[in-house]
Amino acid sequence: MPYITTQDDTEIFYKDWGPQDAQPIVFHHGWPLTADDWDSQMLFFLAQGFRVIAHDRRGHGRSTQTWTGNEMDTYAADVAELAETLGLRNAVHIGHSTGGGEVARYVAQHGKGRVAKAVLIGAVPPIMVKTDKNPGGLPLEVFDGFRQALAANRAQFFLDVASGPFYGFNRPGAEVSEGVIRNWWRQGMMGGTKAHYDCIKAFSETDFTDDLKAIEVPTLIMHGDDDQIVPIADSALLSVELVKGAELKVYAGLPHGMCTTHPDTINQDLLAFIRK
Repeated sequence: MPYITTQDDTEIFYKDWGPQDAQPIVFHHGWPLTADDWDSQMLFFLAQGFRVIAHDRRGHGRSTQTWTGNEMDTYAADVAELAETLGLRNAVHIGHSTGGGEVARYVAQHGKGRVAKAVLIGAVPPIMVKTDKNPGGLPLEVFDGFRQALAANRAQFFLDVASGPFYGFNRPGAEVSEGVIRNWWRQGMMGGTKAHYDCIKAFSETDFTDDLKAIEVPTLIMHGDDDQIVPIADSALLSVELVKGAELKVYAGLPHGMCTTHPDTINQDLLAFIRK
């Protein structure tokens, strides 16, 4: 399996499919998942002739189960090392949830001359936690609850998230997929508990405001208006005002995990944006 080794000797697993001279699309997964969460998108864009790349964030999936560096600056630096190693230019970076924060920081701080476009899907920016500057955010106690549940019984916590709010399977009339639930749980349990614990702070308390303001490439922001994990009012609706010229697409009734539940819709809109 392909890995790069970062400056702090962390091994980052990645997939790299398609013609090496094709335009690259880099996919950044959410917490606590892996590159496998992008299966539907990787296959679709590979068939469209793109070079598709996805990595397991440090501490997640097949990458080293790190106990340090589990924060956004290091996540973005890892992506920069991956992009340098693979010689990526004119790349489209697509991030979901925590991965959307990673995209924002990478593009703002490392992406000059390498990035063509950016996409944030159900993404955590500008900042999730409630603060004096972000009164519409979620109380810190919510994320403390995540940490407590993870420490007490990670396996059950992950099962509850996947079978409930992540895909909207807790909504009346939802078409529940046992396979999707099991696949989410499988990916989560591949990673390290310490890295997952630390990442809760990274995705909830990191302020991406300056990163969003610094992005200078065409950017698409996609969000379901029934996202129960990253509420749209305190994320996408604010981010679109911070990224110069950003385009916002809101999906009525769709959940946080809409890339999995509605891949045909999401993939076609991504393709249209990339080809525009």
